[in-house]
Parts: sequence; structure tokens; C-alpha cells
Amino acid sequence: MPTALLPAAAAALLTAIAAIALPGASLHAAEPGADRPIEEVIDHYIDARLAEEEVQPAPTAEAAALIRRLTLDLAGRIPTVAEATAFAASAEDGRVAEAVERLLASPDFAWHQRNWLDGLLLADKRSDGKFREYLLEAARENRPWDVMFREMVSAEDLPEDRQPAAAFLRERARNVDDMTNDTSQLFFGVSINCAKCHDHPLVGDWLQDHYYGFASFFDRTYLTKKNTLAEKYSGEVKFKTTAGEEKVARLMFLTGAVVEEPAIEKTAEERKKEDQIVQQQMKDDKAPAAPKPEFSPRTQFVNVSLAEENNQFFARSIVNRLWARLTGYGLVHPLDQMHSANPPSHPELMDWLARDLVSHNYDLKRLIRGIVLSRTYARSAEWTAESDLPGPHLFAVGRTRPMSPRQYAISLLIASSSPQQFPADMPAEDWRKKREQLENAANGFASLIERPGENFQVSVDEALLLSNSDRIEREFLRDSGDRLVGYLKTLSEPELRVQEAFLSIFSRPPAEEELAAMKDYLASRPDRADAALTQVVWAMLSSPEMRFVP
Repeated sequence: MPTALLPAAAAALLTAIAAIALPGASLHAAEPGADRPIEEVIDHYIDARLAEEEVQPAPTAEAAALIRRLTLDLAGRIPTVAEATAFAASAEDGRVAEAVERLLASPDFAWHQRNWLDGLLLADKRSDGKFREYLLEAARENRPWDVMFREMVSAEDLPEDRQPAAAFLRERARNVDDMTNDTSQLFFGVSINCAKCHDHPLVGDWLQDHYYGFASFFDRTYLTKKNTLAEKYSGEVKFKTTAGEEKVARLMFLTGAVVEEPAIEKTAEERKKEDQIVQQQMKDDKAPAAPKPEFSPRTQFVNVSLAEENNQFFARSIVNRLWARLTGYGLVHPLDQMHSANPPSHPELMDWLARDLVSHNYDLKRLIRGIVLSRTYARSAEWTAESDLPGPHLFAVGRTRPMSPRQYAISLLIASSSPQQFPADMPAEDWRKKREQLENAANGFASLIERPGENFQVSVDEALLLSNSDRIEREFLRDSGDRLVGYLKTLSEPELRVQEAFLSIFSRPPAEEELAAMKDYLASRPDRADAALTQVVWAMLSSPEMRFVP
């Protein structure tokens, strides 16, 4: 479908997007070529900005923190004792790359990728098991992000196993504003809702024309009585400007690109019949399948948004979300404020990563690999320099991040299990089954944990759950042979008990002062040694170190 551009606004916006830069942040010298590894390009631009700002970054994180971070970010769980021990014992040269490849190839990666996508796309909506299965299969085959987007938003002519993709819109289809705002924010990094009642008061990029043009692509979408997605045969969106002028919205994307609907001559009787078909679909779950409209606004929306001249929003948004997921802060922050008044902290890096993603067919796993292999990602979260802590936009120091509810639940299950449940030589098929068991076992507890947002703090409900609920004792503190408490009781030496507890829960050995304090505590309770050991494990499981990605 041919597109047209709204003249001045579109040209200005595209120019701004293509040339966004911060004052003093021009890093064009020795610009990396398109053939360079992602991790090298990341470090090139991040380090150049640090040099300009005269900031000495934090050193690389210690081995225990690094393997814990990598495993949480790539597998959605803490490492087992065997994994953490093997990483610490291996030679520094090449061990990170080896661990990354192992984790990316593991079944855990697909589970975690699925969980992240589900939390992103249906976070506050009704849980949909079939949609989760769709996401899991897509993650397992590393389905390109643009293909998934087309399946979820167009939802046209999908094979049976991909039809659950329609849940993204189906859960929003009763409200055009929900379809408009959520699609704009989640896939394009643009919070366009402020331009509904008037042109955006603070951001010149977004006009009412953009909001209603975007909404026009979804206005014909409706739910049938069978709870399936469908589109009406015709329809238009009208709105009033703040000056009182009534306008008919054009099918317009964020860049100003307009899709012209072909003129189709229809008699009044034909239009009446089409309306009757739609009404029947909405009221009768036994109605036969309706003929598809000759023109699908949603399909055209996908086409125009992925077109080479318009795809910068789509590519940059997922780059930004993955970057923030793995570093704790976006190149553009907040993540849904991508516009010319809120430029990236590293514009050339954003440009390069977006181009690279598009040229490699929206391969998300490849992008994730590149980010976690960078020195930037591996920096310690401890700032020991005498200077003030640098701003998060410089990425000079690692950023501790709260685990997602499912990361936390699965990690608690692993931490509270006997390390003998996860031997180093466990066959791959046995681990696949074990990982699925952990995923299923985490469902209940994960539902009780708040999904972290900006400026996260542990909620009162979560604190009370960890401190007062007998569920914690039942699920994590049993002294059976398959649990950590039961395993620790089989060890005769207090020092060995403490060391094993730290490795199981924190993926590291205890510091000298920690070891001494724990041994003193256990020694002070000889009359109730079992209870004291359980208290030690409980205190560690409910600690901040357990709750956050290091």
C-alpha cells in the first residue's frame, strides 16, 4: 500500500530521530563498521563517553557476582552450586563467553525469554496459557521479533499453532485506547496518549493527528461472540481539535507516513449487509465465519511500521528494552519516551544497534549475546571510588536490579534445595525436565510477588509474606533430604554448613566476618541447633542479596 508523508511535521521528526545527539557527546571518530562484534561496538561508545566525561568506570565484577548476574539474565534463575563453583575455578580468559554460550543454548533461556515477553506484553491482563505456550515456542526457535510482531498485531492467516498470538490484541480489543496506547508504548517506545485531547503540550513530535491516525488502524477491530479477533468492513475516526475543528483521521503512523485506503464503491444495501454480518459475529457464537474485509487496517499498520523508511521506532524500542533489561537503565529513559526532546544517552550506539538488529533479521538472541559479552555489562555494581556515583546514563558502574516475580520464585526454589539435586554431570534431558518442574513449581509463589517497576522497593505485603507466612516454611525451609536445611544437617562442621549455605543461596563463599558471625550464632544455640540452622537459612533467603540481581 503506498504511503504519503505529512509535510513539515514528518520531515522534522524523521530528521530529529536520525540526528539526535547530546551536546558534547559526538563520538564519530573511528566509528565502528557494521561488521564489528556487538560487544566491541558497545564498549567503544560507552568508553568514549566516559572518557569525555572524565569518569573512571568500576572494574569488572568478581566471578561470583558475574556468574550470578549472567545466569539470572540468561536463564531466569540463580546458578546452581555446581555452576558457580565451576565458573570460579575456570580460567578467566574465555570463561564468560563459554558461560554465555552454555546458557543461551540451555532450555532455561527460552523459558526466561518467554517469561520476560509475557510480563512485557500481557503484564496486567488475564493470564493466557496458550499465549505463554506461543511465546515459549517462539523463544525456542528464536523467532525474529518482526515476525512475532506481525503475528500478534496483524493476526492474519496464522497457522493453528500460532493463533494464540492474537491474545495481545484480544485482551485489549474492547477498548480502542488500550490497543492504541499499549501497542505504541510496548512496540515503539512512544507514550502517545497525551496527544489524544490536544497536541502534546511538552513534546512537539506528537500531535492529535498522530494519536487518532494511530488509533484508526485499530478502530475497526472487534471481538466476536466466539472471543476471536475480527475487523469491520469500514469505519472512520473523527475527532475535534482544541480549536473546535472536526477532522477525519487518516491512517497515519508515528513518522507521519499515511496509508491511503483504496476507494471501493458499495451500495447502501451492501454496506447494510456488512453491518449485519458484524452484528451477527458479535452476538451469535454459532454464526458462520464471516468473509474477510478486502482491506485490513491492522495488516497495513504492520506493513507501514516495518517499512525501511519507518522502522526506526520499532527497532530502537526493542533494543532499548533489552538494554534496560540487562543493564537496569535504558539508552532512552523512560522506555516509553522516545522522542526528539528525550534523546538517547549514546545516540550513535543506539543507531548502530538498531541498524544491526534490522540487518540481522531482528535476532533478539544475537543482540542479547552481544550486550552480555561487553565490558559494560560486566562492571561491578560496587562503587568504591572517592568521587560521586556517576549518573546511570553513563553505565560506568553495574546497577543492581530487582528480580522479576518468576526469577525470584525459581531462584528461591533452587537456593532452598539440596545442592545434590543439581549435580554437575546431570544429563541434558534430566535438566530439561528439572527446569520445567521448577517453572511449574514457581507458579504459586510468583503470583504473590509484585512485579517491579521504576524505583522499586520491597512492598509491605512481600516483607510480611517472607517473615510471617507458614508457606515460606513449608516450601523453602523443610528439613527433608531434598532441601537445603536437610542437607546442611548432614554436615558435622559448623564452618562447612555456613560455606555450603552461602554457595547455595548467594553463589559465593562467605567473607571472613560473615563466616565468624554465622558460626558464633550457631554456637550460641546448642540447645536448639536445628532451629538455629533453619533461622540462618531463612535470614539468607529473605535478604536483599537474594532479592536482587547483583
